[in-house]
Amino acid sequence: MTDSIADMIIRFKNAGASGKESLSVPYSKFKHEICNFLEKEGYIKSVSRRGKKIAKSLEVELLYENDKPKIREVKRVSKLSRRVYKKAKDIRPVKNGYGILVMSTARGLLSGKDARRASLGGEALFEIW
Repeated sequence: MTDSIADMIIRFKNAGASGKESLSVPYSKFKHEICNFLEKEGYIKSVSRRGKKIAKSLEVELLYENDKPKIREVKRVSKLSRRVYKKAKDIRPVKNGYGILVMSTARGLLSGKDARRASLGGEALFEIW
């Protein structure tokens, strides 16, 4: 069993490091929600669904600033073998505020800062900076 979320975020990092404009990842509703969240937070340019039935995929356009990728590094926090849950008071800034912690909460996906502000805990999915 493979971790499809970890695979997706590593693809983002590797595509950015190699200078690609866009990439394709296999489709799932949760991955689409994560991509929409990253687009809203300003880490990717756009996301669109391609294909029908079995051959669905997500087409993701990466965002660059000054010819450097916006996504420089990622770290998967909660894995298939070890789920990590954080209370609101335990959420800390990522890279002194230069990155975000993506959390799955009762209100959907939130950044660590927004979850702490709303006093919500949840599963810490990954850090991105």
